[in-house]
Amino acid sequence: MSDIKKQIEELSKLNPELFGKDFLLTWEKSDDDLKAVLAIANILKDMRSENISARVFDSGLAVSQFRDNSTRTRFSFSSASNFLGMEVQDLDESTSQIAHGETVRETSNMISFMADYIGIRDDMYLGEGNKYMREVAQSLDEGFAEGVLPQRPGIVNLQCDMDHPTQAMSDLLHLKNTYGSLEALKGKKIVMSWAYSPSYGKPLSVPQAVIALMSRFGMNVELAYPEGYELIPEIVEMSEKFAKESGGSFKVSHNMAESMKDADIVYPKSWAPFHIMEKRTPLLLKGDKEGLKELEKTALAENAKHKDWEYTDEMKKLTKTGQALYMHCLPADISDVSCKAGEVSATAFEASRIDTYVEAGYKPYIISAMMFANKFEKPAEALEALVARNRKRFGI
Repeated sequence: MSDIKKQIEELSKLNPELFGKDFLLTWEKSDDDLKAVLAIANILKDMRSENISARVFDSGLAVSQFRDNSTRTRFSFSSASNFLGMEVQDLDESTSQIAHGETVRETSNMISFMADYIGIRDDMYLGEGNKYMREVAQSLDEGFAEGVLPQRPGIVNLQCDMDHPTQAMSDLLHLKNTYGSLEALKGKKIVMSWAYSPSYGKPLSVPQAVIALMSRFGMNVELAYPEGYELIPEIVEMSEKFAKESGGSFKVSHNMAESMKDADIVYPKSWAPFHIMEKRTPLLLKGDKEGLKELEKTALAENAKHKDWEYTDEMKKLTKTGQALYMHCLPADISDVSCKAGEVSATAFEASRIDTYVEAGYKPYIISAMMFANKFEKPAEALEALVARNRKRFGI
């Protein structure tokens, strides 16, 4: 309990501006905003461990809209919402009036009469996902301003075409707790590397999220990929700028083994090239199945040229002391386990499997923290009141 109180005291020294604000992109948030989310997440996690209820809602609704498949993020959003006292309603586009042409403006208001938060995952369409979230946000602003909605629900980006903030923030909290502090991350080398996958359409948002966030905390970020597997150029340029401002460094390389040398942290993860995703979006929007088949055929043939981009025990030996921290957003493509050839060898993944589960386990608390900070202007005072109330989460 004393440790929780100490963490709340440290949180009170920050000046976040998250109250009533959506969480759509990490690079729109200040350093204090990000640090506050990390701090609140840790406090909420410790409160649960101490059997202290964090239910700040006597009733409440969180709406989840997943326009792509999900396991970890879907259950993390549900867990986070329930942890704070809300129930979750999934917006299924196939069974709603959206399937009959209902507009975004209308849907956003119709689901929000008693909703407190909306979590959206829309990562399939380059140039469309974050744009869609902002259209929902504008519709909610109008509904609240016109008196249609009694409150304006907050929006949490559960992954879009540009960023995956709940994942990257979970990754950062994992690093902070692994190394002891954010200060301890300065000078650490993290390699965000492309890795081979038998799938061609993996979003760009995870690698973009990682480089854009880690470059803000003085880390030496290396982005490695075969030539032709570029990310969105503006986000790469922004990451370079962040690295310079934070006292870290940013480098792009095209040799996986070379990039792994002396790495403290490695993140081997496949993604579809920027130019492929640019071609894919209009085909998806038009429902051009034949065009998509041809694009997939071309992309997979190119992927197959780079099967040597696999994180193996030999690659691990190149890292600092041969024991770099392995990270992945999961599920990983594990060679001879989930696929014939993939991002990581079975032995290399197994050695770090539990660590990746720990990494994933921060996500419910990160989402809880984002929602908590949206609702309370002074989150430290609100948390202090919850701890003082000391209501048990379970038991008599």
